[in-house]
Order: sequence, then structure tokens, then C-alpha cells
Amino acid sequence: MRRCLGIVCLIVLSAAAAWAEEPAATGWKKAADLGINFNQSAYSNSWAGQENAAIHWTWVANLDAERQLSPSFNWRNALKLSFGQTHREARTVGDDGRVERAWESPEKSTDRIFFETLLRATLGYLVDPFAGVTFESQFYDPADSLVAGGPDVRVTRAVHPILLTESAGVGRTLVKDDRAELYSRLGFALRQRLQRDVVSFEPKAFSSRTTTDGGLEWVTDYAQTFGGGGLKYISKLRVFQAFFHSQKDELRGLPEEDYWRTPDVAWENTLSASVAKYVQVSLFLELLYDKEIDLRGRFREILGLGLAYKLF
Repeated sequence: MRRCLGIVCLIVLSAAAAWAEEPAATGWKKAADLGINFNQSAYSNSWAGQENAAIHWTWVANLDAERQLSPSFNWRNALKLSFGQTHREARTVGDDGRVERAWESPEKSTDRIFFETLLRATLGYLVDPFAGVTFESQFYDPADSLVAGGPDVRVTRAVHPILLTESAGVGRTLVKDDRAELYSRLGFALRQRLQRDVVSFEPKAFSSRTTTDGGLEWVTDYAQTFGGGGLKYISKLRVFQAFFHSQKDELRGLPEEDYWRTPDVAWENTLSASVAKYVQVSLFLELLYDKEIDLRGRFREILGLGLAYKLF
């Protein structure tokens, strides 16, 4: 399967090189939306419950760059970044009855790096070939010692873990006009999961492992604007069905032996509305299911009101 995928990618890239001599049909179409959302709460000492002050902030950046390289090839890139923390205030009552306040260390609440580059043929056929690469990670990930009796130390691993996906197949634009676009694609994909584990602190040492699986991937992108463009909805659905797994032999006989055979689903939805020039309300909903990570589905919802700036 790796050989077949490599051949398909080579054909698509070779065809792109052959068309490179043609004048570009369009220049770069760029879009960059930046925003930061805040939530804050405060309580007086007269509250009898466990209410504590808190500050929650989230930074979001969505960047897109698309270019029609020639009448026959389109190149699209998308970068999505988000990071947020929650700061909580702890209250304690001293022996004299006085309330003492102290802010705890911030906790990470949101962390995501997502980059996708996609080369599509625009030949006008029923379906057109594509080749793409997707990179997924987070800015940092704290790790505890895995050594029994080791020190109570946490190590921060930057850009960890990493999921890299290479895919090639066919796709079709089902809807495209001034307000809406719907594009769906189906193809073969290879995924590599890169993991770095902390195994020792004296001396400090890490072990790294990479697992590879391959199979069929279906991706559908939908974007819709309403009214004068102040209300926008974006959705992305990804389904991956593995056909093989590099650790299949090591998992044989374990409870999780066949977990990798279950389809992985990732569905994200973003609804944003501009209420003023630099003020935006956004709702982000994400549903994830990966049996190798958790037997249950994972759901995330972020509702924010904050400042927004359109760079392009």
C-alpha cells in the first residue's frame, strides 16, 4: 500500500511540474483571522460557598492561503492555531478567621496546532485527483516520570505528540459560489504517530517511538456565510479506517488488540458572528472518537466573546 500511495503522489506531483510552465490562473487568495477571548469571574469574601475567582483566556488564529497554479491545478493551505489557559484563585481561612487569597499556577485549557496542504487537480471531471499532507500537534505537553519511585518532576515536551498524515485519492467540489463551498475527498492515507516518553531523570532520558497505520480516509469541508458575511459557519469531517498497523503483532493477545481496526472520527464545527468591527462571538464544537486513545467519544465546546482582527 505504501508503494501504491507513493506512485499516486509521484504522478500528481509530476503532472503539477509539467503544468508549471503555464501562467498562473490567479494569485494567492489569503485570509487570516486572529482573535482572543476572555472570561472572568470574581467573588467577595461574603460568599459562603466555594466560589473562587477565575480568568480564562483563549487565543485563536485561522490562516488560509489558496492559489490556482494553472487552469488544471489548485494549491490550498490551512493553518489553525489555538492556545488558552485558566487562572484560578484559591481562598483559605486562617486561624484568625481572615480570608487569604492566592492565585494558583495557570492550567492549560486549549492547545492545538493543525496544518493541512492540499494539491488538487481541477480538470472538470466527475472526480479529480489530489495529494495532501496533514500535521497535527500541540504547543507543549507536560510529562510525569515513568520510573517507579522517581522524583516528582514534570518535563515539558514541545510540539508533542505529533500525528502526520499523507493522503492521495480523488475528490469533487459539490457546491461552490460566493457564499458556500462544499468539497469532499476519498483516498488512501498513511499516518505516523510520533511519541516521546520520559523514562528517566537521573540522567534525564527520553525514549521515542513511532507507530504507522494506513487505510482509507474520507474528508469533507464545508463553509457557508450568511447575510453580508458577518455570520460564518465552517465544518470539517474526517473519517479514517485503518487496514494495517505497525504494532499489530505487539498488540496480539491484549484487550486493545483490535482497537486500531475501529474507524477514527473527527468532526469540528465553528460558528462565528461579528457584533462590531473588532468584537466577535464564536462557538466551537468538536467531536472526536479514537478507540486507541479512549473507549468513549470525546466532546469539546468553547463559547467565547472577545476581540477579533481580520489580517487579510
